Amino acid sequence: MGTIAQFLQSNSVDLSFQRAFYEDLHEHPELSGLERATAQRIEAMLERFRCEVITQIGGFGIVAIFRNGEGPTALMRADFDALPVKEDTGVPYASTRVQARPDGSTTPVMHACGHDMHTTALMGVCALLDASREHWKGTFIALFQPAEETGTGADAMVADGLARHIPKPDVCFGQHVMPGRAGEVQTMPGPQLAAANSIRITVTGRSAHGSMPHRAIDPSYLAAMIVVRLQGIVGREVDPNEFAVVTVGSLRSGTTNNIIPDTAEIVLNCRFYNEDVKRHVLRAIRRVVTAECEASGSPVPPQFEFFSHGELTDNSPTVYERVRPVFDDVFGADSVDSARSTVSEDFSHIPRALGVPYLFWLVGCTPRGVWDTAVANNTVGQDVPVNHMPTFLPDYEPTVAAATRAGAAAVLSYLGA
Repeated sequence: MGTIAQFLQSNSVDLSFQRAFYEDLHEHPELSGLERATAQRIEAMLERFRCEVITQIGGFGIVAIFRNGEGPTALMRADFDALPVKEDTGVPYASTRVQARPDGSTTPVMHACGHDMHTTALMGVCALLDASREHWKGTFIALFQPAEETGTGADAMVADGLARHIPKPDVCFGQHVMPGRAGEVQTMPGPQLAAANSIRITVTGRSAHGSMPHRAIDPSYLAAMIVVRLQGIVGREVDPNEFAVVTVGSLRSGTTNNIIPDTAEIVLNCRFYNEDVKRHVLRAIRRVVTAECEASGSPVPPQFEFFSHGELTDNSPTVYERVRPVFDDVFGADSVDSARSTVSEDFSHIPRALGVPYLFWLVGCTPRGVWDTAVANNTVGQDVPVNHMPTFLPDYEPTVAAATRAGAAAVLSYLGA
């Protein structure tokens, strides 16, 4: 049994504050970029620790710097924004919040992706390390990031001078709760989460009355042809041994029944594990869209807007080889191999910008009986709530304990004395 495992098993640090903190965050979620009250809650909680707190980095981003003599520097990140989802979990602390967007519209809001759990776990890591300084040396940085769901929060913190505010870390860590046996910690080297690009494409036609289609260039028909052709890119241009997704998430055209509109909008979401495949698919999308516009006689070239970008989360084998044995000691049979996930994250933008290696792992959060039954019946996709669903809710006790201990174990694998 390793010394880190012994420390985590025997420590007497009071983490009971986590439950109330988690339920407060869950009941009061805020949308990406609008997390003012959530940031204030985090700042207030950090006041109990001996650390330097820097706020409002890239919007509502926060860093807490725990200095403890000479030694390495390790950074761990948690995100804290929520989603425009109406909660349907039935728990006493369920969100009933409706939040206004900048455009004046309103939407129900929910922590449907587990970011409240990430924040609670990182706060627990802060408590453990702050109260146990005799067990480690160096600098620990807790980074609380807004606006992950829009893929803008990490880049905003970097652009706002994150590197000037903190000592350069030697390693960065992050984690995410996902469907799986609650309390299992899942790790792997190499690509863990897919790279993602969202693309808004506007194609232009010529408007006319619905009774005179011969006088129009119909952008709805043009957009439909593009959607059909896009499906052939992955099916016929990507090696079957590779992975790529091109999903049409939105197709909008026209406002009434008897007018052919002058434009149509197609919104795509694309995901990859391989940069060469990514470059090929993105070039192919441009080629297909441009050719279809020319074939239809579109009067202007198509417009492409890239947004909600997430780089490939590609774990350092060296960091994995250092941390995984510690996880095995700490969690025993609950330290398991991870599988690649097609979801995406902007976590890796931070260590990429800082030029340091990183490890990002997953923590199972489904009640074990529910998960095991669903696996046995081959109904995981039907019977297990997944992230972004209105019924998604981590099994609190095993999940928060595992996420807190995993964060502390990873940091101590570099800072532990």
